[in-house]
Amino acid sequence: MTQLPRTEPGVPVAPLRRRTGWIRKHRAGVLFGVAMATALAVILVLQSAQRADNQELSVNNPGPQGARAAAQILGAQGVTVAQTASFDETLAAARAAGRSGSGSTVLVYDQRGFLAPERLRRLLAETERLVVVSPRLATLTGLGGTIRQAGVVPGSERTLQPGCAVADAQAAGGISPDGGFLYTGGTVCYGPSGSSGRGLYATAENGKLVVIGSTAVFSNQFLAANGNAALTLRTLGSQGHLVWYLPGPGDLGGNTAPKTLAELAPAWSVFVAPWLIVVAMFAVLWRGRRLGPLVFEPLPVVVKSAETAEGRARLYHEAHDVARAADTLRAGTIVRLASALRVGTAAGFSDAAGPEVAAAAARHLDRHPAEIQQILQHRPATEAQLVRWAQDLVRLEKEVQAR
Repeated sequence: MTQLPRTEPGVPVAPLRRRTGWIRKHRAGVLFGVAMATALAVILVLQSAQRADNQELSVNNPGPQGARAAAQILGAQGVTVAQTASFDETLAAARAAGRSGSGSTVLVYDQRGFLAPERLRRLLAETERLVVVSPRLATLTGLGGTIRQAGVVPGSERTLQPGCAVADAQAAGGISPDGGFLYTGGTVCYGPSGSSGRGLYATAENGKLVVIGSTAVFSNQFLAANGNAALTLRTLGSQGHLVWYLPGPGDLGGNTAPKTLAELAPAWSVFVAPWLIVVAMFAVLWRGRRLGPLVFEPLPVVVKSAETAEGRARLYHEAHDVARAADTLRAGTIVRLASALRVGTAAGFSDAAGPEVAAAAARHLDRHPAEIQQILQHRPATEAQLVRWAQDLVRLEKEVQAR
C-alpha cells in the first residue's frame, strides 16, 4: 500500500479554522440577517398576493370594496360566475350561455363610462337580464332613458325598505346602501323615507333591465348587512350563468393612441420649420450677446391656494383645533351652497346668512329647513365627529347639485 505523505501539523487546518472561527464569532448576526431576509421575502410575497386584484367590485378582490364573497355565494348556489374585461368577451360568454339553455345575467359596472350607447343596447338585447351598477347619466341615456337619475341617498338613511311590488325586493327586505344614487322611471324600490317616485333600485323592460345605485349592496364590506346578500342572490342568481363585466379602456373602440406632433402639424410646416429653427438660433445668438451681469432682486412669492389650505389643515390637526376647522368647513359649504342655489353674492360670508341658505336648500330638496339648519350649524366636539360631519356636508352638496 502506498502511504500518503504527511503534512505538517496546522498548515491545511489553519485556513479552515479561521473560516469556522469567523462564522462562530458572527453567527448571531448571520442568523439575524437570514431571518430578516426570510421575513422580508414572506412580506413581499404576501403583499404581492394582496395586490393581485384591488379593482373595485371585482370578483377576485378580497378587500372591502371587492365582490369575492358575492361570487362565492352565487357559485355555492350553482350559478357559474365569469368575470370579463372586454365587450367582445362579455358578448361571447352571454351568447354561449344562451346556446347552452341555462340563460345569462350580465352585471355591468362601468365606473368611468367606457361603454358606447350602441354597445349597451346590444347587451340589453342579447341577455336575459342586464344589471347595471351605479351608472352614469350617459349610460342611462344609452340604455333608452327610461330610468333617470334623481339625486343621492341622504346620509341619514342607513337602511332602506323596499316599498314596491317587485318580488326580489320584497323577499330581500331592507338593505344597507351606504350612500348611493337614486333613480326614477320604471318601477323603483328602496326610496328614502318621505319621498315617492325615487329609489336606489329601478327596473324596466319587464324586469330585463335592473339599475342599482350603490356598489355597497354587492361589496364584501356590506354584503352581510340586512338584506344585501338576499337582494344580490335574487337579482344576480335568477339565471344559471352570470357574466361579471368590468369595462376598461380597451372598450373605447378604435385607435386610442394619441396623434404625434407630425400628424397634428399642417403640411406647410415641413418647409417653414427649418427656417424657424435657423431664425431662432440667430435670435438666441443676437440676444445672448446683449446680456449684462446678473442682478439679484427680491421677488414676491406666490403660494397656491391648495397648498395654503393643506398647510392650515395640518396646523388645525396638530393643534387639535376642531372648532376652528369646523368653522372653516361650514363657511366653505355655505358659500358653495349659496352659489349653487343663487341665494346672493354675500350669502355665504356671514353667519347671519346661514338660515337663508338652509331655507333655500330645504326648498330645493323638499326637506324641512330645520333639518338642513341642524346639519349646517352642527358643532363637532371630537375629530371623529368632525370627519363624520364633513361627510354629511359633502353629501348635502352632492344632493343639491344633483337635483
